[in-house]
Amino acid sequence: MALVEAPVLILKEGTKRSHGEDARKQNIMAARAIAEAVRTALGPRGMDKMLVDTIGDIVVTNDGRTILDEMEVQHPAAKMMVQVAKAQDKEVGDGTTTAVIIAGELLKRAEELLEKKIHPTVVIHGYKLAAEKSLEILKNIAIKIDPKDRAILEEIAKTSMTSKIVGAERDKLAKIAVDAALQILEEKDGKFRVNIDLVQVVKKAGESIEDSKFIRGVIIDKEVVHSDMPKSVKNAKIALINAALEIEKTEFNAEIRITSPDQIMAFRQQEENMLKDMVEKIASTGANVLFCQKGIDDRAQHFLAKKGILAVRRVKKSDMEKLAKATGGRILNNIDELTSEDLGEAELVEERKIGNDKMVFVEGCKNPKAVSVLLRGGTERIVDEAERAFHDALCVVRNAIEDQLIVAGGGAPEAEVAKALREYSEKFTGKEQLAIKGFADAIEVIPRTLAENAGLDPIEILTGLRKAHQEGKVWAGVDIFNERVTDMKELKVFEPLRSKTQAIKSAFEAASMILRIDDVIIAKKTTPKTPSKPPEEGETSPEF
Repeated sequence: MALVEAPVLILKEGTKRSHGEDARKQNIMAARAIAEAVRTALGPRGMDKMLVDTIGDIVVTNDGRTILDEMEVQHPAAKMMVQVAKAQDKEVGDGTTTAVIIAGELLKRAEELLEKKIHPTVVIHGYKLAAEKSLEILKNIAIKIDPKDRAILEEIAKTSMTSKIVGAERDKLAKIAVDAALQILEEKDGKFRVNIDLVQVVKKAGESIEDSKFIRGVIIDKEVVHSDMPKSVKNAKIALINAALEIEKTEFNAEIRITSPDQIMAFRQQEENMLKDMVEKIASTGANVLFCQKGIDDRAQHFLAKKGILAVRRVKKSDMEKLAKATGGRILNNIDELTSEDLGEAELVEERKIGNDKMVFVEGCKNPKAVSVLLRGGTERIVDEAERAFHDALCVVRNAIEDQLIVAGGGAPEAEVAKALREYSEKFTGKEQLAIKGFADAIEVIPRTLAENAGLDPIEILTGLRKAHQEGKVWAGVDIFNERVTDMKELKVFEPLRSKTQAIKSAFEAASMILRIDDVIIAKKTTPKTPSKPPEEGETSPEF
C-alpha cells in the first residue's frame, strides 16, 4: 500500500496569493481605477467630488490629494497610487491629479505591451529612457522668468486656481498669494528661497471670499486677557516673553508657621509687590503690547491694564516665532533681561471679532518675514476649499520664484514632449521603441482629458495639437473656453516647470514599481477575539 504524502504548508492558512500575470493584472486594474476616479476632476471644466466619511462629515473638492486621502483606499496597489499624490503634494504642492492620471495611463499602455509578450523589465527600461528624455525636453523648452515679476507670478497663481470652486475669485487670491510670497522672499548667493511655513493662513466662515485679506503681520487666535486693557494700540512697541507673569510655587516641601493675620497679609503683599515689579520692568522699556507664551496672574493683568498695556497670554510657540520674524522683536525667557532694543514694532495691534471669535491682529510691520492671510467664505466647506486652492497657488508661486523656470499650460508641454518622444523612439530598433512610443501616447492623456472634461471631441483636439506641434508651435494647447487649439503662452496660462517634471518622475516611479510586482501575498486579517462570558451563579463551566 502506497503512503500518501502530507501537503507542505508554506503560507499561513487563510493567506491569499496571486502570482504572475494574474497578480500584475489585478494591480494594474486597481491602480487604473484610482486614476479614473480623479480623472474627471482635471482642468477648468473638471468636476468636483463629494466624499462622505464614516461619521457623515462631507468634503467637496477637486483637489487630487484630498480626494485620495478621503477615499480610504484598501488595495495595496491602489495605495501606491495614493503615495504618488502625496509625493507630488509634498515636493510641489500642486499637480497631484496630473501625476496620478499619467501613472494610470502609463500602466494602461504597459498592459497593452505585456499582452504582446513584451517582458515587464523591457517596458520599464523603455519608460525610464522616455522619462529621462521627457525631463530634458521640458527643461529645453522652459521659459526663464524674473523671480520678482509680479504680473507673471499672478498669472501662474491664477492658472492653478482656475479649476477650483473658488475660481471666480482667483484674481483676488492670486494677488494675495504673490504678496505673501514676495514679502517672505529671501535671496542668498544669487538663489531665491520662499519658506511658505512663514505664511500663516487663518480661515473663518462668514462674509465672502472677496473679503479675504493679506496682513503684513500676524493674526493671534487669542483675545486680550483683561477687559480694562486697551483693545487697540497704534505705533505698538511689542514685548515677547517666554516666561510666566506669576509667582512660582516652591519645588520643595516647606513648612511655614504663621502666628498672626498680619503675617498672611505680609506674604500676600510681598507677592503683589513682586508682580508689580515685573509689570514695572516691562513698562519701563516703553512696551505697550505684551505677548506672553505662558500664564499671566490675575493681579498682574490688573497692573498691566493700569499701565495701558495690551496683553495676550498662552500664545503658541509657533505664533511667537512668527511674531518675532514679523515685528523684529526678540523672544526673552527672563523679564529682567528685557530692554527697549528687544521690542518689536507694528503700526497697529488690535482685537477684532471675526465670526464668533475674538482675535488679535498685529498689522503694519515694517519688513515682516512672517505674514498672515485671513480667508473668508460663505460656508465652512467653501472656506476649506479656498484654503486648499490658496495652498496650491502659494506653492506654484514659490516654485516659480525658486526655479525661475515656467512652461505654458493647457496640455501644451505634454503635446510637445509626446512629439519629441516619438522622434526619439526612432533611434531604437528593439522593443524599447514600443515602450517609448507607449510613454508618448500616455503623456498625451493630459490634453485628451482636458478636452473630454470640457465636452470637446478629444480626437479632433489631439489631431489639431499634433499638427500644430509638427509645425513648430511649441505652446499650442487646449483652449477650453474657446473650444480650440491655440497658443497658451499668448493666453498667459502658465505653470512652474517643477510641477511638470515632478509629475513625470512620480508617475514613472509608481508605474515601474507596480509593473515589477509578479507575486502578491496577502495575510489573513486577524479578528479580535471576543472575551468569553464568565458563567453566571448556578451555572457550570463547559467541560473540555
